[in-house]
Amino acid sequence: MSGNVIWFEDLKRGDVALVGGKNSSLGEMVSTLAERGIDVPMGFATTADAYRAFIAANDLESRIKDTMDALNEHRMTLQQAGQKVRQMIVEGYWPEDLLEDIKAAYREMDRRSGKTDTSCAVRSSATAEDLPDASFAGQQETFLNVEGERALLAACKRCYASLFTDRAISYRENKGFDHMQVALSVGVQLMVRSDIGGSGVMFSLDTESGFDKVVLINAAWGLGENVVQGAVTPDEYMVYKPFLKKDGLVPIVERTLGAKEIKMIYAQGGQATKNVKTSKAERGKFVLSEEEICDLARMAVTIEDHYGCPMDMEWARDGDTGKLYIVQARPETVQSRAEKGAVKSYEIRDKGKRLLSGLSVGGAVATGPVCLIEHASEIDKFVDGAVLVTGTTDPDWVPIMKRASAIVTDHGGRTSHAAIVSRELGLPAIVGCGDATHVLHDEQEVTVSCCEGEEGYVYEGIAEYEVEDIDLGDMPETKTKVMFNMANPTAASRWWQLPADGVGLARMEFVINNAIKVHPLALTRFDELTDEAAREEIEALTRGYAEKPDFFVDTLAYGLARIAAVHYPNPVIVRMSDFKTNEYAALLGGSGFEPHEENPMIGWRGASRYYSEGYKDGFALECRAIRQVRETRGFDNLIMMIPFCRSPEEADRVLAVIEENGLKRGENGLEVYVMCEVPSNVILAEEFAKRFDGFSIGSNDLTQLTLGVDRDNEALADVFKERDPAVQWMIRSVIERAHAVGAKVGFCGQAPSNDPDFARLLVEYGIDSISVTPDAFRAVKANVAAAEKG
Repeated sequence: MSGNVIWFEDLKRGDVALVGGKNSSLGEMVSTLAERGIDVPMGFATTADAYRAFIAANDLESRIKDTMDALNEHRMTLQQAGQKVRQMIVEGYWPEDLLEDIKAAYREMDRRSGKTDTSCAVRSSATAEDLPDASFAGQQETFLNVEGERALLAACKRCYASLFTDRAISYRENKGFDHMQVALSVGVQLMVRSDIGGSGVMFSLDTESGFDKVVLINAAWGLGENVVQGAVTPDEYMVYKPFLKKDGLVPIVERTLGAKEIKMIYAQGGQATKNVKTSKAERGKFVLSEEEICDLARMAVTIEDHYGCPMDMEWARDGDTGKLYIVQARPETVQSRAEKGAVKSYEIRDKGKRLLSGLSVGGAVATGPVCLIEHASEIDKFVDGAVLVTGTTDPDWVPIMKRASAIVTDHGGRTSHAAIVSRELGLPAIVGCGDATHVLHDEQEVTVSCCEGEEGYVYEGIAEYEVEDIDLGDMPETKTKVMFNMANPTAASRWWQLPADGVGLARMEFVINNAIKVHPLALTRFDELTDEAAREEIEALTRGYAEKPDFFVDTLAYGLARIAAVHYPNPVIVRMSDFKTNEYAALLGGSGFEPHEENPMIGWRGASRYYSEGYKDGFALECRAIRQVRETRGFDNLIMMIPFCRSPEEADRVLAVIEENGLKRGENGLEVYVMCEVPSNVILAEEFAKRFDGFSIGSNDLTQLTLGVDRDNEALADVFKERDPAVQWMIRSVIERAHAVGAKVGFCGQAPSNDPDFARLLVEYGIDSISVTPDAFRAVKANVAAAEKG
């Protein structure tokens, strides 16, 4: 092998100065990880010395330096300087030895592949890129489906020229890199036929929260450039890493269907690639099977273990063979360097009308006027401090992204260019909104909220908000467990650094209402549904599912698994559905399956529904989801909790139905709790304790039923008091009586979150655990510690 060209298998990650970060990383994987199941398409790299030889042979160094001096002295614009240097390079000639070495390597690639004019990906690899302190990702060019010597040599020159794109020049100026000290290597890699397969990006941690026990995977049809550029809204998958080595488990905790509006494929007639619209079938189908998702996640873990740091990877699936390949890998540079031990909590007040939603990036809030720009040619119109609204971004947009208060795009996923750059800049962004450029207009004042979970929202007007820094370093130890109340699964990982003892209340109905949206009986009895509008909506939601009830089970299971994964192995107590009849009726297709009740608050809800013929098959779907989370996904820390159970006889009926659905208390470590919210739960505490493993006090309903007060009636608000002596007697009594027979008691009502001093009373009564909202965690933890000290 010459000094101009080196095959990937002869490279290691320490060869950055020789072939740049991208190519040295590919070489590292080929030479060290092939035997561990990491497949990387074959290829070779031109060296940094080859680039320098090209520059020297064409006498370009002084001419480039003079042009950069003219730029710095404002005798030339950035656009003029960049264009001039790129033209110099493209018009240069190849030194004879370098020309022959590239041709010879390409002929060898033909021989190895058994083809003629092998199709290649030609990628730039700068000698200072992809370093932990200097990410040049996206600064230089990539060319796909390059065939033949002439096309290859032209693509290599264009890679050299891309070292002087306007964005690359600006980036080096900002980072203080000498233009002439950065060289460029060209990677020539066998194309994987992902144009007829699929491709995407994956990270070995959660890109939003930094939660390091998951792999995040994005996937779309065709070549991967659309995912990287944010031109499509991809499928998104999340996998729990610690369970990947456990036989029989499928530890996927998220599987979201993306729109995948277009795909990039091979083109003919001088064009290397082109974008075409995806078919309706492709848009309604997941790109990856569960087996492929887990296989990719295992590759991510192997690569992360080898490099010793979180990784950002690109993958491709060959449509001919179905084989999965890693085509790039580099260190992740945002979350891995984020400040540890501090969490920011945002609270928005007086939100305006919700205008848009999309994928949330950045976990923060920003306000400002909209600046709508549809094309990069218009970026000079951008107003500093505005909210940038556009279809999608690429590296040409970075200069104005730096000046924005927030970014909102029509297209893209959490690994798109807009998302990655927003994280690097510390900006909130909402990507993949679909119609932001149609709904929003210039100078419209908006609030961009990325603090409410994985879904971000654009609200009308400038809202007031507060930011609190939660210091994790001064959390006291407590004997009483302090747990979370958790509704939104996508917000669970946001709080992973807080030392909670688990989740005392996970509200199943949040997942049903926000992710599923359909009444369960409208799925199990779809043929009985007469509402045509509801039928159409349900058909759209359940696309890709041969059996509609499976949509309910899978969606619910993924949501609950997401919460369980963040807190594993600590307990996560899931309250089975606790909608009232009017709330069930409001679900898609629900009105035909629900009776009208004058007072749903004390009507057909909770336990009474689960064994009733009017809801029994809906409850069966809930049980199937619990089984899937515990047995298929592996999260045996999930505990079932039965709400509004009025009598021991009703408890027996519910437990029998649960057992009919394959879940038995005591088997495989399954615990079943009961909500303590009806006075009979206190009066007959010993009887309930024989049937359940623990109690969780729901103070809102217990207060309502003890005092005979409608908790939603504003006229009676001053009567509804959880500190009322009668309510406190109820709480104290159930704790004492349950403990006397060995049952645990937790408190999951709202009181300690709203009134941290209430936690002191609970400690005095001997409560085992207190569950609060995450933003109240620190205050409650401090009050519990103080109460325990007396």
